[in-house]
Parts: sequence; C-alpha cells; structure tokens
Amino acid sequence: MQFFLELEELLKKRKLELPENSYTSKLFQKGLDKILKKVGEESGEVIIAAKNTDKQELIHEIADLIFHLQVLLVEKNFSISDIEKELQIRHNKKS
Repeated sequence: MQFFLELEELLKKRKLELPENSYTSKLFQKGLDKILKKVGEESGEVIIAAKNTDKQELIHEIADLIFHLQVLLVEKNFSISDIEKELQIRHNKKS
C-alpha cells in the first residue's frame, strides 16, 4: 500500500504543477473525458491479456489500469485509502 500512497502524492503534484513533457500532466490537462477514455482502453486491454497465456503481459496491463484508476481518483479528489477503507468495510461485513 505504501507505494500506492507515494504514487498518489506524485500524481497530486503533477496535477498541481503540470510539468511539461509529463504524460500524467497531459492527462490532467485534457480532463476527465481523456482520463475515462484511458481507463476504458486499459480495461479492455486487461480483458484481452487475461484471455492470453502471457502472464507478464497481463501484469503489465493490470499495472496500466491501476495507474489510470489512480489518476482518476486524484482527478476526482479521492484517495487510494478511500478504496482500501471501502474494501475493509465489505470484508468486515462478510466476516
């Protein structure tokens, strides 16, 4: 979880500072529609990779999806910690 929090802080910094030549900055500049388009694209790529046998490809595509989901969280002013809490609540209800 620590790395996800560090990545979140970096994404927040990129959103605030918008450095040139930053892929993430370009996503934030283009706005929610572009971020959602990337989430959709990466979701499809995960599905395709999961049907194949290349484990590394699947890991790569899941990492891309998680990255873009974190960009979405930052764009919407949420934290990965919000997701962790929600999953803990769901888990505790089933226990």
